[in-house]
Amino acid sequence: MKKFILVLLTLVPMLAMAAGPSIPLDAANNDLSDKESLKKGFKSYINYCLGCHQLQYQRYNRTFADLGISEEDGMANYMYTGEKVGDHITNTMPAKDAAKWFGSAPPDLTLEARFRKNGPDWIYTYLRSFYVDENRPFGVNNTVFKDVGMPHVLQNLQGVQTKVVTKEAVAANAEQGIDAEPEEYYLTPATGGTMTDEEYDVFVRDLTNFLEYVAEPNKLERESLGYKVIGFLFILLIFSYLLKKEYWKDVH
Repeated sequence: MKKFILVLLTLVPMLAMAAGPSIPLDAANNDLSDKESLKKGFKSYINYCLGCHQLQYQRYNRTFADLGISEEDGMANYMYTGEKVGDHITNTMPAKDAAKWFGSAPPDLTLEARFRKNGPDWIYTYLRSFYVDENRPFGVNNTVFKDVGMPHVLQNLQGVQTKVVTKEAVAANAEQGIDAEPEEYYLTPATGGTMTDEEYDVFVRDLTNFLEYVAEPNKLERESLGYKVIGFLFILLIFSYLLKKEYWKDVH
C-alpha cells in the first residue's frame, strides 16, 4: 500500500507537466435559464458548427421541448436536411475524409462542456482566441489550443486577430537561453469582421450557453431537486431529533 501511494505521489508532478501550462480563461457567465440565449446558440450551432461537429447524443425533439420551440418551428428553422424530429443531431460528413482534410475527424461536441476543465469558460475563450498564423494549414492558430487543426469558421463574424509577443518577453527568454516562444503576449483587436467585439462576445456566449445545456440537459432540474432533497433532510432531522427526545425522556 505504501509503495502504491509513493508511486501516485511520484506521478502527480509528471501529470501536471504533461498537462502543459495553464491558460487564463475568460468567464462565460452562462445562464441556462435564458431560453432566448439558448435558442440563438442552437441556431448558431446549426448554421456554423453542425457541418463538421455532431451532437450524436442529443435529439432534436428533446432540444425543442427544453428550449420552448414548437416542432413546426423547429423543423422549419433548425432542421435543414430532412431528418425526423426524433433523430439525433448528426451530419453526413464521412469520418475518413474529414480525417484527411483536418488531420483528424472533428469531434462530437455533445459532452464538450463537461469534458474540458472549466468547460464553458474554455469554449468561450477558445472561440475568441484565434489569430493569424501563416505556418498553419488554414492560416490560423489558437492561444488556448495550440496548433489546432480547426479553421476559424467564425472569422467572417469576428474578423482576424494578430498575436503580438512583447519585446521584453523575447529579451527575457534570450537572457535565460530559452528558445521557446515567450508565454507573454497579447492579441490585437479583431479587424474585418461583420460584428463588433461586443456583438461577437454575445454571439459566442450564446453558443457556449447552448453547448453547456447540451452537455447536461437536466442540469437545472438536478440542481433544483438537490435543494429540495436537502430541505427535506433538514426537516427530517428536526423531526428525528424531537422523536429521539420523546423516546429517551423517561430514560434520563
